[in-house]
Amino acid sequence: MNKISIVVVLAAGLAACENIPTSYTNQGVAAGVVSGAVLGATAYSSNRSRGAIIGAIGGGIAGGAVGTYMDNQKRDLEKNLAKEIQTGDAKVDKLPNDVIRITMTSHTAFDTNSTVVKQSFYSTMDKLSDVMTRYQKTTLTVVGHTDNVGTDKYNQDLSQRRAYSVAQYLESKRVDAVRLATAGKGESEPVASNTTEAGRTLNRRVEIYVEPVHAS
Repeated sequence: MNKISIVVVLAAGLAACENIPTSYTNQGVAAGVVSGAVLGATAYSSNRSRGAIIGAIGGGIAGGAVGTYMDNQKRDLEKNLAKEIQTGDAKVDKLPNDVIRITMTSHTAFDTNSTVVKQSFYSTMDKLSDVMTRYQKTTLTVVGHTDNVGTDKYNQDLSQRRAYSVAQYLESKRVDAVRLATAGKGESEPVASNTTEAGRTLNRRVEIYVEPVHAS
């Protein structure tokens, strides 16, 4: 399976939970991490099977240790991203099934209509990568979102390519590509009204869903 040009989307299902597929195809997968919130996650790597993930990370997390592992990871994410969280440019949430969602507004990461990660955003991505390389027993799905300015098709493509750009950056910072998946949601999942610029800014975002890889 070849890599697919998709922007970093931080929100798609990985093969960590029992109800999530353990392999990914080039047609994408229906991944239901949070009540089916993310559909169509596409494998970033050419070898995205559960076996490949387990092999890459040296085994999953034993059941009783999952909660502590993910809580510690959330704490370190909040510590590394403290400046961004304080300014409202990033948010870290704990979701059901021990999933961590990192949300970043895209105006900090991309210029308008661009899929190139801005240099001013490198430091934030480096802080994120630092935690991701220390907590390797997780998978990451990068999901891109846009506002409703432009056509549906354009926004879908833009969100996908931005997600892919983020995944590429994480890989360049030693996050194993086998752990990465991407998805684009376009303008389909707004978190605020698109009738105001403030709302559109919130909707132009990137989400990363971090999931534990269970030992069994």
